[in-house]
Amino acid sequence: MARKPGRMYRYIRGMPSTRKEYMGGVPNPRITQFVLGNKTADFPVELSLSAVEKCQVRHNALEAARITVNRYMEKKVGSANYRLRIRVYPHVVLRENKQATGAGADRVSQGMRAAYGKNVGTAAWVKPGQPIMSIETSEPFIEHAKSALRKAGMKIPSPCTVNVNVAS
Repeated sequence: MARKPGRMYRYIRGMPSTRKEYMGGVPNPRITQFVLGNKTADFPVELSLSAVEKCQVRHNALEAARITVNRYMEKKVGSANYRLRIRVYPHVVLRENKQATGAGADRVSQGMRAAYGKNVGTAAWVKPGQPIMSIETSEPFIEHAKSALRKAGMKIPSPCTVNVNVAS
C-alpha cells in the first residue's frame, strides 16, 4: 500500500491520540536528533522558523527539514559555528483506515465498518507563531542561517516565517 501524500495530514482534525501504551504498533518517529552542531558554545544570535497557521507536521517532514538545514549550515559555515534545535516533538499518533483497491477488493475492504484506523505515523501539532526549529549562530553567518531556515520552511506543510533575535 502506497504512502499517502502529506497534504492529507496537514490540518488538525478531531482529538489527538497520544497514549502509545494503549496502542499496539506505533511506528517510531523518523527524527532522532533534536540538537545538532556545536552544543557547548554560546551564540549571540538566534533565528527561528515559525509557522504562520496551525497545522500538523509529520515526523518525516521534520526529519527532512532537519537534514536540509544541517547540510546547508555544515557546508556554508562549518559545524562549530552554529547550533540547530528542533523545538517540537511528534507526539500525536496518525491513523488511517486503509482501503484495498483493485480487482476483488470488494471482498477485502470493510468500508466504514470499524473505521478507527491503524497507526501509520506520528505528527507534531504546531500553533500559529510557534517556533518549529531554531539556529543559534554569530553575526557573520546570519544570512546563511536565514537561507537554511527558508529552505527548511519548504518542507513544512504550513507557510513559515524566519524571525531573528539578537542578544545584546
